[in-house]
Amino acid sequence: MENKYFVAVIGAGPAGLFAARELANMGAQVALFNRDIKAGGLAEYGIYLVKHTMKEGLRKQFRQALDLPNIDYYGNITIGNQGDITLDEIRALGFDAVLVAAGAQGTKSLGLPGEELEGVYHAKDLVYSYNKLPPFSQRKFVLGKRCAIIGAGNVMVDIARYLINFQKAEEVISVVRRGPAEVNFTKEEMKHLISYLDMDEFDKEMERVKPALQAINQDLETGRHKVLDALAKADPKTENAKFHFDFLASPTGMFGENGSLIKLEVEDNILTDRDGKISAKGTGVKRTIDVDTVIFAIGDKVDESFGLPTEWNEFVKNKEPRFPVDHLSFESPIEGVFVGGWARKASEGLVGYARKDGISAAKAVTQYLQTKQPANVNAEAVTAKMKSLNKPIVTKEDIKKLEAIEAEEAQKRGLEEFKYASNEEMLQAMGLTQTA
Repeated sequence: MENKYFVAVIGAGPAGLFAARELANMGAQVALFNRDIKAGGLAEYGIYLVKHTMKEGLRKQFRQALDLPNIDYYGNITIGNQGDITLDEIRALGFDAVLVAAGAQGTKSLGLPGEELEGVYHAKDLVYSYNKLPPFSQRKFVLGKRCAIIGAGNVMVDIARYLINFQKAEEVISVVRRGPAEVNFTKEEMKHLISYLDMDEFDKEMERVKPALQAINQDLETGRHKVLDALAKADPKTENAKFHFDFLASPTGMFGENGSLIKLEVEDNILTDRDGKISAKGTGVKRTIDVDTVIFAIGDKVDESFGLPTEWNEFVKNKEPRFPVDHLSFESPIEGVFVGGWARKASEGLVGYARKDGISAAKAVTQYLQTKQPANVNAEAVTAKMKSLNKPIVTKEDIKKLEAIEAEEAQKRGLEEFKYASNEEMLQAMGLTQTA
């Protein structure tokens, strides 16, 4: 079909892949750019290690999307002001629209003293490492026996499980800014960890925070249920470890000895209730907890060097969108550039959310395309530009080859799954050299 719209989608995680599929099904030609060699994003590199069935189900859907003839895949390309190619250079290729679904690649930092100590990490870096995403897979993490995780969402649960089951941690503490009623994990995830919860400690902790909850007329049972409802379907305990909560506490710093972490300092909080919005307020009272590992699981932010304006850890969206979907704005302030998935709203929801958001973003793009004539971009010119980057560019065919090799390797080794841990090994397996 002549006069076809040609759209660039940046990022091949769930949001980008489902958006690309939606656009391709609407008849557009799509160039899908990805930082990683493999497609899948957080669905490939962010899901807990042992959830093989879930991962395989998603991979199947992603393969079907990539199999569409009007989607071209360009993997192993970083886009940004410090990348292989800038967003402006992508736009200069003349695409009819650009959809940014590159996720939230930055990590939130609280800027606390001691963040540079050995033993202090960000959750995303650790998750990427144990899921074998280069270059995180090659980084050394020193994980001790007594660990504190800052946060109380599903990522905290994953990290606690990993520390207990794979790193043989003896004690894991979830440090929570607010109270038990404000924890963010789901019952479905917590069931994997709850059997390690020290019930005596939990009762004592509930007693300790009781006055703060009563001060805002919060029912104690609400928080208790939110934590303990997972007990009914709890996984059996397989390790000799303890998990507990430290509620109403905000980290204020880390202390070390010879460059290694030895203590976490926290400030005790009280709760305030403003029109139903529960916030934590510091009391000025500080205490320390002896730990050898601290992991921050406090969410993500977009990459400020990507080339789009940002505020509050997110890319700026048009407040009054011309092409809203479900009353939401997917439009950046730059004409023809849209955002979807975590690039639109960082750390929001799981894969199902990213899929829905990607599809909605594609619908916003489609509305926009209907207001203009196709620019008739030459697909060969796009490929030529990528080849000129002087590095191996990974295609759909290359990915298929890599998947087959890794599957064969898993079978040989009697493993459920095998992944190469470095880009060099993946490129070598596909027959691509680093200086293609």
